Amino acid sequence: MDDAPHIPRVAALIADPARAKMLWMLIDGTTRPAGELAFGANVSAQSASAHLAKLVEGGLLASEVQGRHRYFRIANAEVAGVLEALASLGAASRPRPPRPPLPSAAVPVQFLHARTCYGHLAGEMAVRVLDAMLRGGWLERDGRDFAVTARGTKKLAAVGIDLEAARAPRRVFARACVDLTQRREHLSGSLGDALLELYVKLGWVQRNRRSRVVGITPKGREGFRAAFGVE
Repeated sequence: MDDAPHIPRVAALIADPARAKMLWMLIDGTTRPAGELAFGANVSAQSASAHLAKLVEGGLLASEVQGRHRYFRIANAEVAGVLEALASLGAASRPRPPRPPLPSAAVPVQFLHARTCYGHLAGEMAVRVLDAMLRGGWLERDGRDFAVTARGTKKLAAVGIDLEAARAPRRVFARACVDLTQRREHLSGSLGDALLELYVKLGWVQRNRRSRVVGITPKGREGFRAAFGVE
């Protein structure tokens, strides 16, 4: 059927191990050169070029030229959401018996606590914030999405969020994203992006240029406690 979903095509693009590694390197929303992606995926420059061309043609990556180099990034938030969901599903479907997400040598405590997921906050702190917003009546569920209540509008404005400015054309506004390590939901969409931008602007969160891990500052610990009631 002509209107059948193109699941096999997208799945085939992600299924290749080298392409999957490249995509995961970009899940934090950064823009990286082809050489760095080739090194991370442990493939030759020629092979990386072919893989990246397929990902761009398939709509999973976007590219731009700066000087002599070509840089790549995740095409949009929907692609990032699919990758995060697949990673979470993969972790959840490992051989039984299942184990709760615990810190280990391979998963630093900082990664579990707070990191970026494309343009929004993920990890334990993000899960706690969404829980607090739901308990406090700031948000109401609407399937996978959330609607901001009248109370939420006032509370978010008090924190510093302009809801009209946070709404982006052709973007999901507020959606549940299953957290890779916590196996629970955090907030994604343009509202999630706006919150992360606010956290950085207020000095609550410090980004790391070379990692998805972010730091919660002493000011941030006070801010999250005052605004959302979370530690």
